[in-house]
Amino acid sequence: MSRIAIAPLLLISCLVYLPAPGVAAPLMMSDSATQPQSAPTPPRFRILREGKFGFMDRSGQVVIPPQFDLAWAFVEGRSQIKVDDQYGYIDSAGKVVIPPKFRLAFAFSDGLALVVVGTQYGYVDPQGTLVIPPQFEEALAFREGLAPVKVQGKYGFINKTGKLVIPAQFEYAMQFSGGLAPVQVDGKRGYIDTTGKFVIPPQLEGEWLSGMWVFREGKAGIQGEDERWGYIDTTGKTVITPQFDDIREFYEGFAAIEVNEKWGYIDKTGKIVIKPQFDRAERFSEGLAAVKLDDKYGYIDTTGKVIIPFQFPLALTFADGLALVYTSEGVAYSDRSGKFVWGPSR
Repeated sequence: MSRIAIAPLLLISCLVYLPAPGVAAPLMMSDSATQPQSAPTPPRFRILREGKFGFMDRSGQVVIPPQFDLAWAFVEGRSQIKVDDQYGYIDSAGKVVIPPKFRLAFAFSDGLALVVVGTQYGYVDPQGTLVIPPQFEEALAFREGLAPVKVQGKYGFINKTGKLVIPAQFEYAMQFSGGLAPVQVDGKRGYIDTTGKFVIPPQLEGEWLSGMWVFREGKAGIQGEDERWGYIDTTGKTVITPQFDDIREFYEGFAAIEVNEKWGYIDKTGKIVIKPQFDRAERFSEGLAAVKLDDKYGYIDTTGKVIIPFQFPLALTFADGLALVYTSEGVAYSDRSGKFVWGPSR
């Protein structure tokens, strides 16, 4: 495949608020709505020109000229950048505030960012100081003041001083959300509070790769004996009976669900509010969701009304008023009306 053909796909793969690629990347997905902001950051949108990444503002004006081998979305006022196979960070003006020197670097969260030196994980502050030296086998970002880390093959939790405050004793662990963190014991999922006490005993089935372990909007996934999916609340009570072939997390009060190979949406009571009819359904963001029908993506509102017609080979979620879409002519940014502010038909 030619470099020209690869470039639009690469930009799409880097749009969502993801950390740098690496072993821990699938575990650390986050979006700007869930990340605490240390300071207001003007909206910045990644662009790609001649193989280099830069940023534009919401109007489509280039504000940081394309110059980086890779760049990720701004979170807490910092964006990870890659230069000569090393990772560092820039601020919203494009100034390099942490020189590229890490093997991997991840998005800031709770004021610290996970970095990899050699094969070990540690944490830096916004100025680049290694406040928690690289020492862990694996690690995830801080959430609610704690971070899961792997020590001698087991997971525990550290605080921001690097102290192990919940002993490494779990087969796996994910970040805290709403005061609870999912952990795995003897192949079963349970939830602990910030003291390490079990609030929901380890008794739930389901692989962590399902992405439904962490509570969002007060609900997490649960799989029934017939392998259908439903939701529990933060007490462990089943509040939406397992009945769906597949489910996604709640965003803005709605969750995508799959029934008979078609996707629709439920509300927080479990009521189907948009009937399963799509080949794929993304989460709601800023009141709109990208959905796929007959190999084309468009956008619907929370009533199921089509707001932007089905026309894109690929479409992603809205953030700061714009969404990245892939057209037959290349990559573009669309506003909520479907008008391009950047792209081939601008």
